[in-house]
Amino acid sequence: MYEELLEDIAQHNRLREVNTGTKLTAGLGAVILCLLSASFVAPLFIALVLTATLLVLARIDPATYGKAFFGPLFFAGLGVGAIVLLAGGEGTFWSWQPLPWFSLSVTQASINQGIFIFSRVIGGTSALLFIAFTTPMTDLFLVMRRARMPEEVLDLAMIIYRSIFLIMDQLVQVYQAQLMRLGYSSFRESIRSFATLAGSVFIASWEAGEDLTRAMEARCYEGKFAVLGEERSLSLPSIAAVVSFLAVSAAVVGATSQIRLF
Repeated sequence: MYEELLEDIAQHNRLREVNTGTKLTAGLGAVILCLLSASFVAPLFIALVLTATLLVLARIDPATYGKAFFGPLFFAGLGVGAIVLLAGGEGTFWSWQPLPWFSLSVTQASINQGIFIFSRVIGGTSALLFIAFTTPMTDLFLVMRRARMPEEVLDLAMIIYRSIFLIMDQLVQVYQAQLMRLGYSSFRESIRSFATLAGSVFIASWEAGEDLTRAMEARCYEGKFAVLGEERSLSLPSIAAVVSFLAVSAAVVGATSQIRLF
């Protein structure tokens, strides 16, 4: 499954041994710079650098990375398309008014705005994927505990993370069983099978939650889960690389603030 593949990549990539705080600084710093940028150039620069880092240094498979990137970009593209058609502005290239109170148009201003928003999505997605592909969740949980995150929030996050795999396993098992029984051979059968699938997964999730509660009570749970993680020492080359990346990106943000496509 994709979740297992992502966690497996995070456990075995070439940047696995880099200090977690260093990787979080690079990823979250890149997100902040994308939000501070006033032009489409800086987010694209950040996305290019982080993508190259994942593909070249971390040795992430390009096909896997592309699949992870496609989902956010697809939905962002739908939103950007609506912005380009509805935002209006100066420099009209095309317009159409099917109703007296409704019109569609493509203008220089709307294209600039659409490209700017889409570039931010690309930059932010690449930054978050950089963290996801290089940092296992166990390391992130360890950082959260050291950052004094409330124990209730941290324990809930750990339970949710574990439940994702349990629910996905149940989902795949039921779906494959339905496929073998031609459960999706027609539209009507697909609707019926999907309803059965949703009900089965819901019941399995509820039962798994009750089993977890009984297991926690049997083990005298006192409001704190143990977090198993390995502390990695800071590396001067990695710190220098992150500082250089953020400094150059900040310089690009400032130098390209006035650049527009039109």
